[in-house]
Amino acid sequence: MPNEQKAEVETVFRDSPQRSLLKTITYRLFASGAMFAAVFIYSHEFQKATIIESIGNAGFIAILEFGIKLVIYYIHERIWSGINWGRYWRRHYWARRAWKRAYRKAHK
Repeated sequence: MPNEQKAEVETVFRDSPQRSLLKTITYRLFASGAMFAAVFIYSHEFQKATIIESIGNAGFIAILEFGIKLVIYYIHERIWSGINWGRYWRRHYWARRAWKRAYRKAHK
C-alpha cells in the first residue's frame, strides 16, 4: 500500500505541446478580435477615417499583434508547463483525501 500512495503522489500532470499551442491560438483569436474592434472604433470615430481605412488600420494592427503575441504567449505557456509549483490537482483529489482523513479519524 505505501508504494501505491508514493506512485500517486509523484504523478504530475503537464500540458502537452499540442494543448499549449491550441490554448495559445484560441486566446490570441479572442484577444486580437478585441484589439481589432478597439482600433476600428478609435480609427473610425476619433480619427474620422473612412470605414475602409479603419478596417485596414485595424486589420494591420491586429495581424501584427496576433503574430508577435502568439509567439510570446506560447513560450510563456511552455515555460509554465515545466514548473511543478501548484500542480497537485488530480481527479477526485479532494474527495479521496477527505475520505482517508475521515477513515483515519474514525479508526484511531
